[in-house]
Parts: sequence; structure tokens; C-alpha cells
Amino acid sequence: MSAMVRSARLGWTTVAPPAALVVLAVTWGRGLGAFFVVVVAVVLAAAVLAAVHHAEVVAHRVGEPYGSLVLAVSVTVIEVALIVTLMVAGGPEAATLARDTVFAAVMITCNGILGLSLLIGAIRYRLAVFNAEGTGAALATVTTLATVCLVLPTFTTAVPGPEFSAAQLAFAGVASLTLYGMFVVTQTVRHRDFFLPVSQGPGDVERGAPDPEDPDQHASPPTDREAVLSLGLLLVGLAAVVGLAKVESPAIEGGVAALGFPQSFVGVVIALLVLLPETLAAANAARRGRIQISLNLALGSAMASIGLTIPVIAVASIWLEGPLLLGLGSTQMVLLALTVVVAVLTVVPGRATRLQGGVHLVLLAAFLFLAASP
Repeated sequence: MSAMVRSARLGWTTVAPPAALVVLAVTWGRGLGAFFVVVVAVVLAAAVLAAVHHAEVVAHRVGEPYGSLVLAVSVTVIEVALIVTLMVAGGPEAATLARDTVFAAVMITCNGILGLSLLIGAIRYRLAVFNAEGTGAALATVTTLATVCLVLPTFTTAVPGPEFSAAQLAFAGVASLTLYGMFVVTQTVRHRDFFLPVSQGPGDVERGAPDPEDPDQHASPPTDREAVLSLGLLLVGLAAVVGLAKVESPAIEGGVAALGFPQSFVGVVIALLVLLPETLAAANAARRGRIQISLNLALGSAMASIGLTIPVIAVASIWLEGPLLLGLGSTQMVLLALTVVVAVLTVVPGRATRLQGGVHLVLLAAFLFLAASP
């Protein structure tokens, strides 16, 4: 890894994030023709790949589970900023934006990233093996956060509609921060070993442990200077990814409208773009047999999406116009409940086959199809 970092210090992964930021500054707020839409899309893809590279450098330097936490929190903080910006610009018409974005992030991470990671790991190593204690704790936290913040507003009666009252919203925000903080302490201090890749002795590669032939397993960690540089470029890259996704949103909206999909599907597309760095990082980790890292990224991202977004939106609602509708509809609640049940059955054994990965990916496909054709 360190050799790779030194060789790429002045390579495209170093140039891509600031270049993407320059493109963002030039194109922000302007109408783009077809040619420039393609250019922005290419720059966006380069920024995503560069962000994944720098996230892996930082993760290699700080070790697990801190590396997964860095990427999950970085993406979520910028995602929250994008949600607040769009809600301020959209006014009352953006009342469901936070709900739709957070729910899309949960479904993409808990079914898409998790399912893809398990499928890759099972195909490469016959079984995808992970730590059931840590993964189960993360899943329980995600389930609680999703229920409190996205399901309960549909059934509360203090305010008409799928909306919390001010006191209820404040409670949900405090509860979200508390749960997320407790999980981070558990993950990084109290029970850090629950979130490390599983070591199984002889036959590890066949059963899904890290591949000993992977050069990253033997490379020395990058220096502090290289790690700080990569952290800075990671943040720049993530900011550029979110911003360029926003720049591309008019073209996405036009494409969605041309296909006859509902306008809410635009949020799903943007969520897919924003979560690309984590998806690629998780897939790379699974390919190397580090399934636990992939699951840390998937469930940690879902947790951060709720645990950090809801408190910020709760504060922002003080000056935002219009209602804040957080409660899910019946179809969304069924998908969430099914996701939780399937995830529990996946996590409990501590290992998974291709079937479990495929089931989660089918659930993601069902979510995407019903989002496009409700």
C-alpha cells in the first residue's frame, strides 16, 4: 500500500479531487449542454475512484475499524450538507426530501452494499465469514434508529400526517445522537475486536479470511504525512462527488421525467451516486476476503445516515419553511421490515453463501423498481 501511495503521490488519484472541485466551481448553478453533462459525469467517476483510493490509504494507516468509520462519517456529513442545502432551496416542496434520501441510503447500504459484499466474498472464497457479534450490534442499532426516526412518525398523533411534533423531533434527534455515539464507542474502544476481520487458522482463504497473497496484507502502513494528505484529498473528493451529483441533477431529472418515473426517484439516483465511494471500497475489501470491513462500511453508513442526518435536520427545521415529513409509507415500511428480517437471518450464523448475497440484492432491486414504479 505505501509503495502504491508513493508512486501515486503525483498521479491521477492526487490530481482528480482538486480537478473535480475546479469543475464543480465552474459548472455550479449553470445550465449545461449535452457535451458538458458527459464531461461532468466523467469527472464525477474519476472523483469517486480517487476517493476510494484515498479512503483505503487512510484505513490502512489508522487500522480497522477506524478506517471504515472515517469513510462512513465523511460521506454522511457531506450528504447531510447536501440535504439541508436542497431543502432550503426547495422550500415546502422538499418536505419529504430528508425521509426519501435517508431511506434510500438505508436500503442501498443494507441491501446493495451488504449483498454485493457477501456475494463477492462467497464467490471468491466459497463462504463469506464475518464477526456475528459486531455485525449484529450494528444491525440492531440501524433497526432501532430506522424505526424511531422513519416508522414512528407515521403513527404518532400529536401532529396530523407522518410528522413529528417539535418535542418528538427533538427526542428523536437526541436519541439518534446517543445511539450513534454509543455505537462508535463500542466499535472503537470497548469491543473493538467485534469489528475486526475474523481469523480462523488453517484453511482461512478457502473459508473467507483475508487472502495471504494480497500484497496489501504485507505492505507497511503509509506515513503520517501520506495519511494526512490522503485524508484531505478524500474530503475534497467526497465534496466534489456530492457537488457534481447536484450539478448533474437537472440532467438526471430530465432523464427521470423522460422515462416516466416519479420525481422522488431523482433522490434515489443521487443517493446511488453519493454512496459510490463506499460501495467500491466495500467491494474491494470483500474481494480481498475482508468481509467484516465491508459490513462495517455498509451498516456504519446506514447508521450514520440516520444518526447524523436526523439531529441536523431537527435543528435546521427551526428555520426551514413547511412541514418535515419523516414517516414512511406502507410499501416502504414493508421493504424495511423485510430487510431487517432477512439481515438478521444473514447475520446470526456469522457466515453467508452466495444465496444470502443474492437475496439482499433482489431486495435492493425491489426497492429500486417500486421507487420507479410505485
